[in-house]
Amino acid sequence: MQDQRKIARAKVMLGGVAETGEHGMTRECVVRNLTDQGACIEIGPSTRLPERVNLAVARKGRSYFAEVIWRQANLVGLAFRTMFTETPESDLDARLRRSEKKKRELQRRINQLLGEG
Repeated sequence: MQDQRKIARAKVMLGGVAETGEHGMTRECVVRNLTDQGACIEIGPSTRLPERVNLAVARKGRSYFAEVIWRQANLVGLAFRTMFTETPESDLDARLRRSEKKKRELQRRINQLLGEG
């Protein structure tokens, strides 16, 4: 298969999730290469994808509305139509770290007051 892309894609190996429009069904996939304009994903041999999917790449913090442009065995070429940057849903990790730090400080103070520290 001749490579007809105008921009070379970076070879990567990232976990992804392809969401189909069929009742929110998701399919796990491996992103094999990636640019801002498209990607090649690897799916299971029996997995069927519709012509349009939402591809989420958590490690990049991005989701893409994509269109299938080619298929070859278990590889699928996608052209991105829209990109969404995922924003953190909450600052739960930061709050948890602050809480744990505060707990350690309080435990040290209790130990001092009890004469154990």
